[in-house]
Amino acid sequence: MAADARNQLNAALAPAAPLVEPLADAAGPRDAPRPRVAHGCWYPSSDPRGEHVAFICDRDGAPQLWTGPVGADDAHLLDTGPDHATEVSWSPDGRWIAYTAAPGGSGHTRVLCVRPDGSDRRVLAGAEPGSSAYLGCWAPDGSALAVTVAEPLRQDGDPFVDADPPAGWTERDGHATLLDAPRPGSAAGDRPPARDRLTAYLLDPAGTTAPELLADETEAATLRVCDLSQDGRLALLRRGPRGRREAVVMRRADRTPTCVLRVADGDPWIGRFSSDARTVWLRSDHDREFAALLALRLDGADGQKELSVVAAHDAYDLELLAVVENGRRAALAWNDGGVSRLETIPLTDGWASPPPRRVELAHEVVTRVTPAGPDGMMIALSGSRRRPGVWTVTPSAPPARTPWSARDRDSVPQGMDPVRPVPLRATARDGLLLGGWYHRAPGRGPGEPAPCVLHLHGGPEEQERPVFDPLFQELLGRGLDVFAPDVRGSSGWGRSFVDADLGEGRFAAIDDVADCAMHAVASGLADPRRLAVMGHSYGGYLTLASLVWHPDLFRTGITVCGMSDFATFFAGTEPWLAESAAHKYGHPERDRALLRALSPMSRVDELRVPLLAVHGEHDTNVPPGESEQIVNAARARGLVAELLLLRGEGHDFRRADNRRLFRRTAAAWMQRWLLG
Repeated sequence: MAADARNQLNAALAPAAPLVEPLADAAGPRDAPRPRVAHGCWYPSSDPRGEHVAFICDRDGAPQLWTGPVGADDAHLLDTGPDHATEVSWSPDGRWIAYTAAPGGSGHTRVLCVRPDGSDRRVLAGAEPGSSAYLGCWAPDGSALAVTVAEPLRQDGDPFVDADPPAGWTERDGHATLLDAPRPGSAAGDRPPARDRLTAYLLDPAGTTAPELLADETEAATLRVCDLSQDGRLALLRRGPRGRREAVVMRRADRTPTCVLRVADGDPWIGRFSSDARTVWLRSDHDREFAALLALRLDGADGQKELSVVAAHDAYDLELLAVVENGRRAALAWNDGGVSRLETIPLTDGWASPPPRRVELAHEVVTRVTPAGPDGMMIALSGSRRRPGVWTVTPSAPPARTPWSARDRDSVPQGMDPVRPVPLRATARDGLLLGGWYHRAPGRGPGEPAPCVLHLHGGPEEQERPVFDPLFQELLGRGLDVFAPDVRGSSGWGRSFVDADLGEGRFAAIDDVADCAMHAVASGLADPRRLAVMGHSYGGYLTLASLVWHPDLFRTGITVCGMSDFATFFAGTEPWLAESAAHKYGHPERDRALLRALSPMSRVDELRVPLLAVHGEHDTNVPPGESEQIVNAARARGLVAELLLLRGEGHDFRRADNRRLFRRTAAAWMQRWLLG
């Protein structure tokens, strides 16, 4: 289709802007003291003066929106509803706090705003059935908020509006379709793939000005508005599927992209404009093995004039980027083998110059950096001996924990002290060096092989980090070691490592699990007769794959929200996730044979050990049927297999009671089959 015709069609089909939906003010005794229970605080966002902070905290049992002063233990709950909060952003003018929430724990999120005192709470986007909304940046003056809205499309390009799915769609816990599935009566390729439409708007929370359409895409797996220039001319967008993210500089007047550059996966907040809009600071791995800080100089037409590397390391990634101190410095969080290194560097005349200022950290991992007032910043920290908390940082003083963030010993359950893991590197059978962390159960001698659980992270691009995990704590308390490896496909070890599992490389990733298990045995840590494997999401898939490809290695396994068959996964997942997953795993049509060969259900006859599957009932990323079908298949073959379906949860388990039920069930299962 010609570009002009496509633009006309998109304009004709452009959805209406979301309508603001007022809600009741936050109810409940927001000023009442809360019980001091083990909890975490994360995702801080400061008011313009740096005196108060909005953040997410699970002190009441679920992640909710809170606010509190920087220097006093006087935190207030701003939204007492049951929905899980995921992101927070305080407006530059201080009048609003925007946040995202996931109703029922599902993957469908909505964007809300509330006044700092809890009044005027309202839904800005994502209230429409079947839609989702995602947080973007604020306008520099705080007058409007960028929001991305995702809604499923019909096969002919029209949005779903209370209609039956067209012929050819597969209905599984929601509407979804195989990418590029042909329309009835037509050949494949006669139409664009069916997927989510992603539309970005600039919305006034007060409703005094009309919404502005910023971008409308039907061929991007993600779309986020990361920044708007001070003069209002330009927008910085992040779009694209995993492994193919792009930064896009766009003119707002005609919504024309003027510059496109590859950027790294990971944190979605990829960069910022300089105050004069002549430079874009980007966290990018463009033409690089590891992500670095790049300076993109724009020409008179807002296109690329010059690109330079401002700060980089040869062996580890730039993981987080924030512009702080009123644009004078950049805060850079580097990922060195899973441990964070935080520093700030000056930004001078549109370019950065040395020397860096090192920020000493009390714990191992920085999860967020954000400016706070004219000179400070806030950082969210996690570590092996505590759950997440928020620290303030000023140029003249070391980081200080906020009073409403629990002390180290109060952030974890009472009883056994947290275990500090040690790095453990394994070598795959093809020579690739793998990473990971080994957690040794207390009281065990150095030469005593132990029952060991391999825990596999999701993604696949996630990375195991040295942070406190209540599940690991539960397993360790029952005398089980935990080895959490990074097999190929994980982040933190360079672009080549991330891409090493693409296509048929997935078979090598499955072998990596076995190689890690045998490395733990050869190191004298693990008992070869008492090995188990478990994992979440992609790690749940990898658990099942390991059990059917290496059936004699493990005594049991636990899959948590894992895929068991790629055909049914693609038919049931969200369209935006299918778009990204096709790049990682294979296209559900073009790579059908490969995906069938990689699916654990295709080798289920090789399953020989007891299996526990755990799933959230509202999971729309990996529908619960993925666990149901593998459990049913195992039972049909005479194996012990059980399914734990967690009520009110989605792909990630957020409620304290469900998290407790999950980890105790998982630990009891491992204890039964490894120690019984």
